[in-house]
This record gives sequence, structure tokens and C-alpha cells, in this order.
Amino acid sequence: MRHLKNFVSVLALCLMATSVEAASPNVLFIAVDDLRVELNCYGQKHVLSPNIDKLASEGTLFERAYCQQTVCNPSRASLLTGLRPDTLRVWDLPTHFRMNRPDTVTLPQLFKNSGYHAQCVGKIFHNWVQEDWKGDEASWSVPSVLHYANHYHDTPKIDGPLPPSSASGENGIECRDVPDDAYYDGRVAEVAIDALDKISREEKPFFLAVGFWKPHTPFNAPKKYWDLYDRDEIPVPEHVTPPTDVPEVALTSARYKGGPDSEYLRELHHGHLAAITYLDAQVGKVLAKLDETGLRNNTIVVFWSDHGLHLGEHGLTRKTTAFELDAGVPMIIATPEHTAGQRTDALVELLDLYPTLADLCGLDAPEDLEGVSLRPVLENPKADVKEVALTQTPRPNYLKGKLPELMGYSIRTDRYRYTEWRDFQSGEAQARELYDHQTDPLEMTNLAGRDEHAKLLNKLGKQLDETLE
Repeated sequence: MRHLKNFVSVLALCLMATSVEAASPNVLFIAVDDLRVELNCYGQKHVLSPNIDKLASEGTLFERAYCQQTVCNPSRASLLTGLRPDTLRVWDLPTHFRMNRPDTVTLPQLFKNSGYHAQCVGKIFHNWVQEDWKGDEASWSVPSVLHYANHYHDTPKIDGPLPPSSASGENGIECRDVPDDAYYDGRVAEVAIDALDKISREEKPFFLAVGFWKPHTPFNAPKKYWDLYDRDEIPVPEHVTPPTDVPEVALTSARYKGGPDSEYLRELHHGHLAAITYLDAQVGKVLAKLDETGLRNNTIVVFWSDHGLHLGEHGLTRKTTAFELDAGVPMIIATPEHTAGQRTDALVELLDLYPTLADLCGLDAPEDLEGVSLRPVLENPKADVKEVALTQTPRPNYLKGKLPELMGYSIRTDRYRYTEWRDFQSGEAQARELYDHQTDPLEMTNLAGRDEHAKLLNKLGKQLDETLE
């Protein structure tokens, strides 16, 4: 009888373990590159993004999510480690986070170490140029694919002669009548679908990261996506000059020198919208496959962009600023257990995704994470988890392994964006910016030099110090 009881106990434990493993939610982790907050679900009705819009209707859309630094590598390294760029000492494109933090447990690595199958298709970590740093092998159960490449090497690959481009070709803008898989993102979607098909049949829960390359330049989506837009009807920015009283350090060398009526500006935005809709179609293919597997009801889907982008606004044409347009990002979290179709204006940061996913999946996250779990916001969209969101960017923009001379630290509060450009060694502020989003949402007038805002600047400066502590 004793042996029988022992057998029953062991059997019960085995069944319990199997049940826990079966109940562990999967994670589909979708990353995109350079997508600013310009999607139909965010109110930009000129954008054709039906698949991402549908995902938003099934989850929680974050109206005010912000990246930690406005360029790919530091932003992605921060999100995937849950640590700020200053903690990682990663502020440029070449530096791999393991050069300074070799034992850091990344977000996918935590899932892998917890019994998940962790797989990367496309660009998740930055595509470092060093041959020795292709992704991060320790993070994945199998080697990454379609991860390492150069954006400007994304030229069409088809059988037979290449169709001519009907775009100008300036800065890589091209419009060719080619299939989706002629470019990286079409192939990323295909490989991700194959991966989902395979891992959905396995007993392990999965963390599948799918990284799309668009809408990063070059704007070279297949012609059918260009054809969905009437160029004459595409909105273009009217404010194509720097803000009033802005310090020069706040700007970059990537300047737009034309006016708001420039044909090039209109073509630039046309190509950008085509790239977004092309991206959206690939996201839709992957989500449709997830539905087909029957695992949607046990899968958390996360959609995020690493930073924003300027396309003529402020007279700029790239990123690496501390303006709202570069700092703000789209972010959507859809879980099986939270209300669908929620929207929240809570201030959140990309590095909050690490503790959030660990929390939702019941994993023991590292104690040194610098973000917070967003579970309270998922449960109540009116909840707040922090008073400010912090974004930074160094000067010079591209350090190539050197220390910054200045660092722009920018906090977004409920009403204001406040930025200090600090000497990186002494910490002393060399220039300041203040934008009132209640009256100036486009950030066209820097109020920092005005006497009537002296008390407010002092308050926000202390708030910035507290955030950096």
C-alpha cells in the first residue's frame, strides 16, 4: 500500500509539472525598426495598417511609450537586458552589451533558462558590424536567422530581369514591381511562419522573437504598397524648420533643406507609408499563422518599435534627437487574460517590457532590472506606474567606442518634455529645452530661456536628477 501511495504521489507531481508547462503562456515578440508613432490605430487615419490595428483591438495600446535612446543598438540592448544605456555603457552602434556586462541575462535568455524554446528570426538585437558579434548566441535555443545584414543591402532578389524603379532613387527610395519576399521582411515573415509551424507542435512553451527591418530606410517596399496611396493626398509636415530658441546641440547633421511643398518631401513620405503598409502585411501573415496553430489563446503578443524618426519635421531627416518624435514609440501588448481593445496614456518605457513579460509568465527576473512591470496598467488602463519616462541621446551622435562629450537627458511628464544637455564628465547642464505639450504638441517653441518658467525648470531639473539616481 505504501508503494502504491508513493506511486500516486509521484504521478500527481508529474501531472502537476506537465500541467504547469502546458499552462505557461507562449510569447510572440514582434520588433520593428524606426517606426515612429504613425499608425491608423494611433489616430493617423491616412496610414493603412489593418493588421497592427487589429492586434491593438485585441490587446492594450500604449499611447505614451518611450525608448531609452533614440538609435537602434542602445535602445534594443536596453530593452533586452532591462538596463539603461548608462548602466550598460552602450550609447553607440558598434558596442555589444556583453563587452561591458558579459554575464547579463537577457530577456530571451531568461525564457530559455526557464524551459522555453527561445528563437530569433530577423533583427532583434542590433545587427553589429563586427563578425564576432552576430546577435547574441547565449539568448537563443537555436541560431538566429536573417538577423545580420545591412539595411542598405536590402536590394530586391528575384529570378529574371529586375523591373525598373518608378521612384527617384534618392536616398535609396525605389518602387519596383516585385513580390514581398524580394526584400528582407517578406523572407522574415516566411521563416517566422515556418518556425511557428514547427515549434507549435512541440511540448515546450516558446518565446519567438520576430524582427522586421522596415520601415527603416531605404524606402523600397514593393510597388503594390505604393499604389495603395495617392501621393497628392499624403499629409506632409508643415513645420520643417528647427524650433524657436532651440540650442544647436539638440539638432543633428541630417538636415532637411527644402520647404513643405517639396516634391522630394512628398515622395519621402509616400515611400515611408508604403514601407509601413508592407511591414503591416508581413506582421499580419505571422499573426494569421499564430491563429492557425490554435495557440493564440495561450500566447502573449508584444509589438514594439525601437525608436522614432524625423522626416522633415524640425528640419531633420533621421533620429538621434531628444524630441518627442524620436523618443515616442508604438507599443501593444495583447494577452489572453486582459481586456481587449484597451488604450492607456500611462507613461511607460521600453525597458519595462522585460519585467512585464517575466511577471506575466511567472518567471524569476534578475533583481537589477531598471524597468517596472506593466501588469497594473494591463489590469487597469488608468493606472500609473511612473511619473516620467526617460530618453537620452549622446553628442557626438555616433561615438565609435569613445565616451560622449555631452549627453542629452530628456524626461516626458504628463504635460512637459524637459531636456538637459549635460557635460558627460562633470554632469553640468550646458543647455536646456522645455516644451509644453498642452499648447505645443509639435515641440516648436523652446520655453527654457523664459523667466516665467524658472520655477518649473528647477522642479523638472530635480525630477530629472531623481530619475537618474
